[in-house]
Amino acid sequence: MAPVSPYRSLPAERRVALITHVVSTDGTSREAQIQRIVARGGGFRLATLRKWTAAQLAREVVRYNMESAQDELMLLHTLYVVLEPALQIAFLDAAGVRHDGATIPEDLATPYAEATAVRSAAVALVKDHGDDARRYLRTIALYNTDAWPGLGDVIAELE
Repeated sequence: MAPVSPYRSLPAERRVALITHVVSTDGTSREAQIQRIVARGGGFRLATLRKWTAAQLAREVVRYNMESAQDELMLLHTLYVVLEPALQIAFLDAAGVRHDGATIPEDLATPYAEATAVRSAAVALVKDHGDDARRYLRTIALYNTDAWPGLGDVIAELE
């Protein structure tokens, strides 16, 4: 069985909350989700879906696992940089990485930190935040492996 993505390991209620936030704040994402539901079939008409609340749309998307891999990346970015930046900020601080809030400057070269700093930051984050930290670390290891040397090994040890 394939490993569950960091996004799919979130409880369904949290995934619904993330999608609700995104479709509430971004009309393009809202329309994309509506089109996805229509394309799936099942009798929902476009005009009807456009009247649904963001939460109704989000519940339908999550219920049928309609999120794409690109959606997952965007939703996890939204989670860790916009809505709940504390994990990213704590990790960046512990690793000694320059940042502005939860955002890493575009001009910062990779890798962002030495393997020893990555290891100590990851261990401290998991100690302080448990499973949420593990999910966050799996996320950055999956989507930005080259930036965090040795992180995959640390994650395996911490699981």
